[in-house]
Amino acid sequence: MAQAPTHLDAFGATFGGELLTPGHADYDRRRSVWNGAIDRRPAAIAGCTSATQVAEAVRFARSKGLEIAVRGGGHNYAGHAVCDGGMMIHLGAMNRVSVDAGARRAQCGGGATWGDFDAATQAHGLATTGGFISHTGVAGLALGGGIGWLTKKAGLTSDNLVAAEVVLADSRIVRASGTEHPDLFWALKGGGGNFGVVTTFEFALHPVGPMVNLGLFFWGLDRGAEALEFSRGFIPTLPPDATGFIAVALSAPPAPFVPEQHRGSPGHALLVVGFGSPQEHAAIVAPVRQAAPLFELVTPIPYVALQQMFNDSATWGTFAYEKSLYLDELSDAAVAVIGEHAGRKNSPVSFCPTFSLDGAYRAHADDDSAFGGSREAGYLFNIAGHVPSPAMYDAERAWVRSFWEAMRPHASGTGGYVNFMTDPDDDRVRAAYGGQKYERLSRLKATYDPDNVFRRNANIKPAA
Repeated sequence: MAQAPTHLDAFGATFGGELLTPGHADYDRRRSVWNGAIDRRPAAIAGCTSATQVAEAVRFARSKGLEIAVRGGGHNYAGHAVCDGGMMIHLGAMNRVSVDAGARRAQCGGGATWGDFDAATQAHGLATTGGFISHTGVAGLALGGGIGWLTKKAGLTSDNLVAAEVVLADSRIVRASGTEHPDLFWALKGGGGNFGVVTTFEFALHPVGPMVNLGLFFWGLDRGAEALEFSRGFIPTLPPDATGFIAVALSAPPAPFVPEQHRGSPGHALLVVGFGSPQEHAAIVAPVRQAAPLFELVTPIPYVALQQMFNDSATWGTFAYEKSLYLDELSDAAVAVIGEHAGRKNSPVSFCPTFSLDGAYRAHADDDSAFGGSREAGYLFNIAGHVPSPAMYDAERAWVRSFWEAMRPHASGTGGYVNFMTDPDDDRVRAAYGGQKYERLSRLKATYDPDNVFRRNANIKPAA
């Protein structure tokens, strides 16, 4: 086993958590993150089980000039959760979820995944907006905004945040809510991990499931424009208790409901999720058949299974790269760009999740939270390149970048969603928030983290 520097040995002897250094049998597993393209080696991994231990780790790392990375679920494409030569604060053991069904509230630790959260809340027929991949961390998704199947019904994940326990850069432990540190609470709702380590989240819950209804309709690329034009017209007609999602450039899965001759074929899918009865859902999706999809799947499905539906496109260790844009509409020009680029992907699990932004998403004003996306945008268009090996990575990244550049003229504004940035440079981050909101966040950063200790994120620089 490699010998740790003396100062790390001394800290490990007194640290209340578990300190791992290179050479430890579990070091490589614990430093790994979801994106296989990220391979960094921290000097130490501080496995924490409490806010007090997180504060200890922050205090020590700052005293030794070690860069800090914070790992919740480790699912971020850019690999913010791990650094070279610094300290990874690992929250994985802080994954407990507690539910107060009567109050419709849930508390979870900063290391919980959406799989952990959904399992606990669905035991009571409750949920809040979560991610599309169940092993995504609650923390990263919520702090950047959080878009999922329930966005239309319940708003962003961050819109449902009620309170948070936060370890600040000076190692203080504070509670942020609408009445306690309200400026910090505002910043946490979309401002990313810039303002501290959130060790506990409290969310509002909504009646959902345990069974919901899914309709999936698939068209080949040869009828791609027709499918997208139909979908953009159909989604706005959905009632409040149903939501639409477009999977652009999706390869048909090798599933029993897919005719064998179409398995693996690229195309576009319209997914309609209903939260009412199966009969209501059947009536809602009936008009889709007028557009003559190649195949369909209409079925009741457990909400937890819906949350895991795209897990196979994002298995742990996937080499991944993504970029995103907000669109006011899925215009003819945007559809033409999709037609030009969708068939150029190299991997069957790469695709473009296209989120319809409506309902409760629009019920909040832009200034209600730090979330950077416009509440007026019609869609969030994400280009996600996923490949199984490094040999394919450069080509798929080039596909994502060229597709994104071609879509930019049709975008709403110049910034994308901060949770979908693999390359969050200063200009892109500022564009994502817009000048006025970025400046407000920058002033708050100067208050809560003037030395930019928490900079491994879509970073907001502290105001001078």
